[in-house]
Amino acid sequence: MSISPKFLSGSQIRETFLQFYAQRGHKILPSASLVPEDPTVLLTIAGMLQFKPIFLGQRAAESPRATTSQKCIRTNDIENVGRTARHHTFFEMLGNFSFGDYFKKQAIAWAWELSTEVFGLPASNLVVSVFRDDDEAFAIWRDEIGIPGDRIQRMGEDDNFWESGPTGPCGPCSEIYYDFHPERGDNIDLEDDSRFIEFYNLVFMQYNKDAEGNLTPLKNQNIDTGMGLERMAQILQKVPNNYETDLIFPIVQSAAEIAGIDYHNSDEKVKVSLKVIGDHIRAVVHMIADEIRASNVGRGYILRRLIRRVVRHGRLIGIQGEFTVRVAESAIALSEAAYPNVRQRESQIKAELAREEAQFLKTLERGEKLLEEIVDRTKQQANQQISGQDAFTLYDTYGFPLELTQEIAEEQGITVDLDGFEAAMKEQQTRAKDARQTIDLTVQGSLDKLAETIQGTEFVGYAELSSLAEVEVILVDGKSVEEAAAGTEVQVVLNQTPFYAESGGQIGDKGYLNGSIQGENGEGLLVRVDDVKKESDFFVHFGFVERGTLRVGDSITAKIDNSGRRRIQANHTATHLLQSALRKIVDDSISQAGSLVTSERLRFDFNSPRAVTAEELQKIEDLVNSWIAEAHAAVVAEMPIAQAREKGATAMFGEKYGDVVRVIDFPGVSMELCGGTHVSNTAEIGLFKIVSEAGVAAGTRRIEAVSGQAVLDYLNVRDKVVRDLGDRFKAKPEELPNRITNLQNELKDTQKHLAALKSELAIAKSDQLLSAAEDLGEFKIIVAQLGDVDAEALKTAAERLQQKLGSAAVVLASIPEPDKVSLVAAFSPQVNKKGLQAGKFIGGIAQICGGKGGGRPNLAQAGGRDASKLQEALESARNLLVEGLG
Repeated sequence: MSISPKFLSGSQIRETFLQFYAQRGHKILPSASLVPEDPTVLLTIAGMLQFKPIFLGQRAAESPRATTSQKCIRTNDIENVGRTARHHTFFEMLGNFSFGDYFKKQAIAWAWELSTEVFGLPASNLVVSVFRDDDEAFAIWRDEIGIPGDRIQRMGEDDNFWESGPTGPCGPCSEIYYDFHPERGDNIDLEDDSRFIEFYNLVFMQYNKDAEGNLTPLKNQNIDTGMGLERMAQILQKVPNNYETDLIFPIVQSAAEIAGIDYHNSDEKVKVSLKVIGDHIRAVVHMIADEIRASNVGRGYILRRLIRRVVRHGRLIGIQGEFTVRVAESAIALSEAAYPNVRQRESQIKAELAREEAQFLKTLERGEKLLEEIVDRTKQQANQQISGQDAFTLYDTYGFPLELTQEIAEEQGITVDLDGFEAAMKEQQTRAKDARQTIDLTVQGSLDKLAETIQGTEFVGYAELSSLAEVEVILVDGKSVEEAAAGTEVQVVLNQTPFYAESGGQIGDKGYLNGSIQGENGEGLLVRVDDVKKESDFFVHFGFVERGTLRVGDSITAKIDNSGRRRIQANHTATHLLQSALRKIVDDSISQAGSLVTSERLRFDFNSPRAVTAEELQKIEDLVNSWIAEAHAAVVAEMPIAQAREKGATAMFGEKYGDVVRVIDFPGVSMELCGGTHVSNTAEIGLFKIVSEAGVAAGTRRIEAVSGQAVLDYLNVRDKVVRDLGDRFKAKPEELPNRITNLQNELKDTQKHLAALKSELAIAKSDQLLSAAEDLGEFKIIVAQLGDVDAEALKTAAERLQQKLGSAAVVLASIPEPDKVSLVAAFSPQVNKKGLQAGKFIGGIAQICGGKGGGRPNLAQAGGRDASKLQEALESARNLLVEGLG
């Protein structure tokens, strides 16, 4: 049945595509998360990404044919968003896939049938392209579909050879373009965006690309296609760009209404900003729904950047205050039918947006003022480039993003010195660089060379605390050696080991390597193991030869510290129980953002828009201890990852897992994917105690806790502190809170009284300065030092003097503490009219003393660190006042 090219909604286009291929034996599969399992790709950029292991032959396909509507994020063309008709950061890719089933001929035939017969696109409006060497595809289009040869364009690798990333499946492709203006004739230029738009890309997946760029034929020939939903909507809905389709325009409209403007009657700059808001809000709504949180690294930084661009463009069109949550409501309503998780996570989306927007509005307020000064200075110097150091100061000191500096500079017709910015960044990194040893890197380099001759390490530590092993590699200072004598720091690789290597937040085991070979003193070999790390397939034991000589080929006994392992196991299982309790009591959408498990304590980072209350912390602690007391036995199993997820196992979001995973299940309590070591029964934990809860980054909280023996250690320390305080205050433990509160109140009263006395003293001292005021025409000035008066009293004195003098400028200074300078400037309105602003004035003076400051035109404060320069600063202040007012 043919559908005439009349208006079709975005939802209808999506459903029509999926059903077309479902009727041709394709299994409809859900969209994958925007966080890909593939570690080589930061975000899901194409529909094929979830099928990459199938294309590589690493996993069997559920069905030989599949079709999806995949949500995607790409930011490589972010500067074009809103400026062209088709560029987006978030878009939906409709795809049909063949896993070793049909190939070019069938894929081309169905693509043409769908485009012309189902969507009703006239053949006269369609042009196709093929890879320059793909004679087979060219012949299919010309001879079997009937496309005239002059409407089939051969194109190069940059255009018609598709890759999923730096490595992985790839192959030549063939694209279908829609011609909006066939009346312009046969001069076909597919780069003319005003006339042609590519809407369907057929990728003939034939090769695997390795890290060196070599192409190897895949075992099976596969099909990976992508039709841009937004682009097809533009064509069928007959609108001038993707942004005016029903997929995006309601979001644009909501932003326009908040700004109080009419999109269609706005100039091009305003339209661009509205389009950016519409596009980016869609992107951030889906990113947050897929549990991405704003941060300064990786995909979290992409999210933060997109939110900040939304806020910035909102300001450009006149929106004052916070607005992103209101616009997001429109995006959620548009997406919830196809992607229910956006409605399910609505509260998290709004909380993340509100927090990031509020934080960035403060950054904008600070940074825009400084950037405005930098731009003015740059232009006054007839310079067309903001220095790299200025851009770095904005970034490092004020948190102002480099790309935002670039955007604003571009609006002013100038550029940013990016090389200078990078140089300043590297200089700072060099200063801040941790002077730690990089032995782990040298270890990896050495192991890379040995990997072809030795096998990886077999881990036997789940079941055994000690095992016989053979020494395969000894490294000293990162270099392979045959033996190491007593007194040598070593890194040792064994053929098998009970030592757990640091992974998944759990630290490596400690212990010893024992050998029967006698040393010179008759004692056997002993190597102390302080840490274990995993490099590729090798477990590297970092240690110290305490006695004897360790040799390659030695048979030794590897024995871990049993007490330390038991405490680590207790803390690791307690971490799982903690996450489960957090989900039950605080928010079931909480996800792990990191962890640390040692023998002394545990640390759990999690995504949450708010702090956990004291009452909630107590409930969490009580629930975990109840699970411990109930003695839940562990059920440990390995199973396919799909089966584990069906059972409800919790995974660390964004973590890469293999096809077969290890599941730690305490039935009815907690079930997680985990490779760490755990107790066999929760009763072995003993006790659980939360030590602290705090924020560690925007949207990320941290709980630190102890379990087992460490709880007793923790309580013993606190008990000693309480007993000591009781002795000092002559009070029982239960009386201490009231006794301390009373003392605090007394101290506050005393401090208030002292501050009042200091203020009175400062006023008394300042009154003596009235007679020494210097006349400058109609103005009077006072520049003086007032001993050790504190900053607040100094401010009061300066204001009082200025008010008594009338048309006056008063600059006062004091040294309240050694090497600490306080400065205040109080200027009358008449002084301001002469061009002198207290804020700018005092900030410049403070620099002489190694400080900074600012404030209002009439009153400003500053501080400094170099008291030896105070007299010089005061002399400079007087000279500037004489020059400005004389």
